[in-house]
Amino acid sequence: MTQLFREMRMTGHTVVFFLGAGVLGLAAYLASVLKSSDLHHSFVVLVVVTASLTVAAFLLLYVPELVRGAEGPSHEFGYGERTSWSRPVYELPLLFIFAVLWLASASWSADILGNIQCDAIPKSQRIPTKSGSISAKAWCYEMRIIEALSWIQFALFAIFVWILITLTSRAKAFGRYGAWWEPIVELPWFGQYPGYPMGEEGSPRSGRYRYAYPASSARGSWAAPPSWPYESQPQMVGGAQVIPQQPGHAVVIRPSHGGRPAVIEQVPA
Repeated sequence: MTQLFREMRMTGHTVVFFLGAGVLGLAAYLASVLKSSDLHHSFVVLVVVTASLTVAAFLLLYVPELVRGAEGPSHEFGYGERTSWSRPVYELPLLFIFAVLWLASASWSADILGNIQCDAIPKSQRIPTKSGSISAKAWCYEMRIIEALSWIQFALFAIFVWILITLTSRAKAFGRYGAWWEPIVELPWFGQYPGYPMGEEGSPRSGRYRYAYPASSARGSWAAPPSWPYESQPQMVGGAQVIPQQPGHAVVIRPSHGGRPAVIEQVPA
């Protein structure tokens, strides 16, 4: 688990949650007052559905983790293994779908409003509703807010998709071959390596795993690899460093943080 990525992810998701809740409130109000035969009723329904799914999805994502996390760390796996069930392979399609929905909402609202200047609308202009009428200027401002928040939501989800693909691909390139199926909180943030800052030499059962193998299975329980990687020391031959490669093994060289020498490991090929 990398604590920095966990904090950054939760911060971003919290912003998305509250923005979605704000859009849901405005759209629900418009849906409650506008007539079902209104020209823009379908747009309001789309925004309500998109915002509702966003709020519900992030509630379902974090409530189980918070409930299990309140029980305290597991003696065997620590916090990361018990409290996270989300995987990059599951979360990536979800983020992409929400990005498309918010893009549709933002584009549709921009098409409805066009070049309308809200402050130029007369105060006396009204829009008929189910039980009377509302100010056209107030409706315009509310639509502008929905449009702005929808564009922000789309931008955030697009950034989330890019970050998730980038971090997972980097983790896989650095030896975490099952990174797409592992708990998402174990991904390293930019400038970190898988497992940092928990330590490079920790045991896998405490959440501090060796570099080339995943720390957990899909069910959140650790399964020992068939052969654990071990470090090799280069030998000096003719003034050059030579790494003796064991039969049936591949040499993995990974940089160390803090200016320390690179760690050389041999893993089963």
